[in-house]
Amino acid sequence: MQLDSNQIQDILPHRYPFLLVDKIVDGEPGAWAKGIKCVTANEPFFCGHFPQKHVMPGVLIIEALAQVGAVAILSVEENRGKIAFFGGIKNARFKQQVVPGDVLELTCELTRQRGPVGFGTATATVNGKVAASAELTFAIGD
Repeated sequence: MQLDSNQIQDILPHRYPFLLVDKIVDGEPGAWAKGIKCVTANEPFFCGHFPQKHVMPGVLIIEALAQVGAVAILSVEENRGKIAFFGGIKNARFKQQVVPGDVLELTCELTRQRGPVGFGTATATVNGKVAASAELTFAIGD
């Protein structure tokens, strides 16, 4: 599975203009996805969170991971056109700061699904080192 930002936006139209994934580079619909986010100094979120220090807020790293998970869930044919709601975070861990120039590799593996609710484990890495990880919950709706 490989998707550019326009294809991701087609799957996640409800996240635009806050789409935090530049491209999907690998994955298997309904099972897992791997995305890339190239962090640049002109990101709109840098203006408000830490005005004197350009550090990507942890909550937005988790949101980027959730968007990758949502692409994996919504890429399954029966879920096309639906919305994946980000339902919760468990065991979030932040290991290092993410700054302009970093390339975040975002991976979300869906571990199980019960009806319209899905669960996954997600990891964000920079240069092979873990920046953040969490267990995520999604709910699929129409």
